[in-house]
Amino acid sequence: MSQPLLASLFDATERLPLTVSQLTASIRSELEKRFGSVWVEGEISNFRAHGSGHWYFTLKDEFAQLRAACYRSNNQRIRFRPQDGLQIRARGRVSVYEAKGEYQLIVEALEPVGAGALQLAFEQTKARLLAEGLFATELKRAIPIFPRRIAVVTSPSGAALRDIINVISRRTRSVHLLVAPARVQGDGAAGEIARAIRFLNEHHARVSQESGIDVIIVGRGGGSIEDLWAFNEEVVARAIRASMIPVISAVGHETDFTIADFAADLRAATPSAAAELVAAHEEQLCEQLESLIASLSRSLRFRVAAERARVQELTYSRGFDEVRGQLRAAKSAADGAEHRLRILIGRSLQTALRRLDTAAHALTPSYLRERVAIDRARFDGLRQAQNAAVISRLENAKQEFSLAAAALDAMSPLRVLERGYAIAQNERGQIVREAKAVSAGDALRLRLWKGALDCRVENANEN
Repeated sequence: MSQPLLASLFDATERLPLTVSQLTASIRSELEKRFGSVWVEGEISNFRAHGSGHWYFTLKDEFAQLRAACYRSNNQRIRFRPQDGLQIRARGRVSVYEAKGEYQLIVEALEPVGAGALQLAFEQTKARLLAEGLFATELKRAIPIFPRRIAVVTSPSGAALRDIINVISRRTRSVHLLVAPARVQGDGAAGEIARAIRFLNEHHARVSQESGIDVIIVGRGGGSIEDLWAFNEEVVARAIRASMIPVISAVGHETDFTIADFAADLRAATPSAAAELVAAHEEQLCEQLESLIASLSRSLRFRVAAERARVQELTYSRGFDEVRGQLRAAKSAADGAEHRLRILIGRSLQTALRRLDTAAHALTPSYLRERVAIDRARFDGLRQAQNAAVISRLENAKQEFSLAAAALDAMSPLRVLERGYAIAQNERGQIVREAKAVSAGDALRLRLWKGALDCRVENANEN
């Protein structure tokens, strides 16, 4: 039987107070026992991604709201990114944030209401990369017309690789395949695909241009959206866009689209279609060459037949008679020219022989002795004439020198000084010609015929 109400007021146990922390901890314990795992549906608002990687947001409906937190260890498994206004279902446990005394939902899983989580994540990633310009048309590179080396990034045990090998081996014999194995499904597959693309680019940069890779095929066979999800990862799209080598995306079936398809330089509906794209030009070229060769052969046969008929017609025409006459006339003219040429050559040869005989006679010893004696006599005469001319020229030069010396001696200042005159020079060595050029007290040097006098001016008289 319960105690009366008034009696409880004087019960010591009932009157013992709890601390705020104790009460909050008790409430937290009871809430976590009662709501250890619940599903809550509502609209996200006030979404905030903390620098630590945790997510914080509010779930609300028309009449109430609930704070929620999704820690990094849990949100790494969530494919899409929450955003304000998104209707979702959250699974988690109800707990209390003791520092503020607020209860909250610790979220362990999120699902969008309506569209699936993977589809929503696909649309979000596509919209973000599209806004960034990663899918821009001007970034797309042309696929080489005649690729020699093709690299394939796929699972080495998958059907996609066998399909590519079968198509290329059937359609061409000049293409070499380089396989970069990578997982195409499951956790970590996207990272392996991106690393394989980077490895191929590094290999391409190391080798020579002749050994480089012309195009890369990235893909796998069909499957569900979960199976194809590695090709929707952002890391794969960025690796494709950063590739120096053109990339063809060949993922799934014709109706399957992935983020890799939008980032690649070219999309192929299937791996087999990608192989046909890189080998189609060679097959078409061979067909065109065969067609051109056949057409050229037919044209040549028709042309040869037509020219043969034309030649046969010309052989029966009068024009050939005229040609024969012209040939005979030309042959006769050539024979006459040949005869005249023989005569001219003979004459030239005789002239050359005569000149040779004359030169040989001029080189005989008697002729050379006679020529030397004549030249010696001529040389002696020229030497005597030269000596006489030199002596005469020297005498004339002596006479001219004597006359010039007498004239120079007559004009020499020393002759003037000898007659009693003197030359006055100031302290700077300048010749004094006028009395006004000096003043009383100036020092002068008087140059006489013999010797010099140092004087000082007592008076300057200009008259």
